[in-house]
Amino acid sequence: MPRLVLGDHFQLEPLIALYAEPTDVRHPFAPFPAEPLRTRDDLRRHFDGATAAADGVESFAAVERTVHATADPEVVIGEFHYVGRAHARDFDVACIFVLRVRDGRIVESRDYTDPVGFARAFGQLATLAAALVA
Repeated sequence: MPRLVLGDHFQLEPLIALYAEPTDVRHPFAPFPAEPLRTRDDLRRHFDGATAAADGVESFAAVERTVHATADPEVVIGEFHYVGRAHARDFDVACIFVLRVRDGRIVESRDYTDPVGFARAFGQLATLAAALVA
C-alpha cells in the first residue's frame, strides 16, 4: 500500500506494475461518469493525465497512512491523506482505497477521494463548478 500511495510522476512504471493485467480500477466519487481502468495502458493514461494537471503543485505527499485488514484475505483498505501545497495554498484531501490483491498484484481497486477537495487544491474549483452546471 505505501508504494501505491507514494507513487509520483517519476515512479509511474513501478506504480503501474503493482496492478494485474487485466485490472478493474474505479473512482466512485468522480463527479463525471468514467469508464473503469482495465489495463496498464489505461492506468498509464490516467496517471499521465494526473501529472499533467499538477502545474502549480509545490509539494504533494501521502500522510497518516493506515492499512486495515478485512475478513477477506485478498481485500485491504488503505486510509490516508494527500497533503501539500499548490498555487500558494496548503491542502489536505482525505482518501480511502479498497483494494483486492491477488498473487501480489492489484486486481481491483475502488479509490474514494474528494473531487471537490482536489479541485480546490489544484485551482480548478471554478472549472469543476462550471462543468457541473453545463
